[in-house]
Amino acid sequence: MASNKSSALKIGDLIEVHIEKVAHGGHFIARHNGAVIFVRHAIPGEQCTIEITSTGSSFNRGDVVDVIAPSEFRVQPPCQYAHKSGCGGCDFQHITPAYQRELKSNVISEQFSRIAKKEIQVEVEEVGPAIGWRTRAIATTNRNGKLGFYKSRSHSIAPVDNCIICVDGMKFSEVSTRTLKGDVRVEISASNSGERTIALAPTRGEEKARITEGPAILHEVVEGRTLEVSQESFWQSHVKAPEILTKTVLDFAELKSGDHVLDLYGGVGLFTAAIVDAVGPTGHVDLIEGSKVATDDARRNFAGFKNVTIVTGDVAKLLPRVSSADVVVLDPPREGAGKDVISQIVALKPRSIVYVACDPAALARDTAYLEDHSYSLAEIRAFDLFPMTHHIECVALYERAEVS
Repeated sequence: MASNKSSALKIGDLIEVHIEKVAHGGHFIARHNGAVIFVRHAIPGEQCTIEITSTGSSFNRGDVVDVIAPSEFRVQPPCQYAHKSGCGGCDFQHITPAYQRELKSNVISEQFSRIAKKEIQVEVEEVGPAIGWRTRAIATTNRNGKLGFYKSRSHSIAPVDNCIICVDGMKFSEVSTRTLKGDVRVEISASNSGERTIALAPTRGEEKARITEGPAILHEVVEGRTLEVSQESFWQSHVKAPEILTKTVLDFAELKSGDHVLDLYGGVGLFTAAIVDAVGPTGHVDLIEGSKVATDDARRNFAGFKNVTIVTGDVAKLLPRVSSADVVVLDPPREGAGKDVISQIVALKPRSIVYVACDPAALARDTAYLEDHSYSLAEIRAFDLFPMTHHIECVALYERAEVS
């Protein structure tokens, strides 16, 4: 039945719909003659004319072309490129920042209810201004060498002269005026110590980006400690994220002197830098990370620490070598830790697990796995570290249930 309803819609159709609610992934749900449509640039409660952009057997996609009855939370996007045929990056610019956070809270609650079968309410906390926060960006030139970003669900480039969510130190508008080759990936990184690095690579293939300007290693200062971060290594993109996430992880972990802590997917050692101070000289930190570039950075960052062990490799394959841990901190990629890694973590019987997540669906799934192993969700905080987009960062604390 769903297939027949969907096939009645065709790409390019213009239809009037009522927007129901926000969906995970930055779209909004509407229905037409029983067919489900994921709509961009809408707001719950609005009546809109949309254009169908793709069709499928279970759902369709569309974009707003006219708002018949606008929401009170609709605003003029501050960026001139935030529209249907423009940049595909910021999908929430048409919504007030406060309501963006409310929608993100709804997404977290819905994912936990649907996936983890758990009812929670969490406020997505404001971190700072909704623009001027991004310290890392990957732009692309079109065939004519004009800098821009990919359009939504497209291989086409939307040329842009500036990106207002980037920090001033990236000097994006200056880079956009340069004469660049066509079909080139442009990676721009700005540290909080005033450095900027630009690296270029062809858009096709897996060629490593070549640094054309700035240092190969950036220096990020967090809580008074300077960390070396190679241009290739992962670093939180929001200028305030390293400090906020570090403070939250430490608050949740309640570390004690002498604790043995695992820092999984530990990158260059953002959390290890704070953990090692908290556990003291009698404690120990094992940092496990898959990227050799990142662990090379971490080894330089902790060269003088005898109580920090850094291991390069797949977390799932290396965890069986660990026999115990008092606390586990993990910050996995978007797909989350997964069932196998969660099973190995709980086998160590840590007193607490602190999980940093950028996808509430993956976090909800792993929460269900943890609760199957008698670890309950004790606390969760969410931060708006990606304003103007649908993305969310969460930090969750799990504690082992006492066995009588």
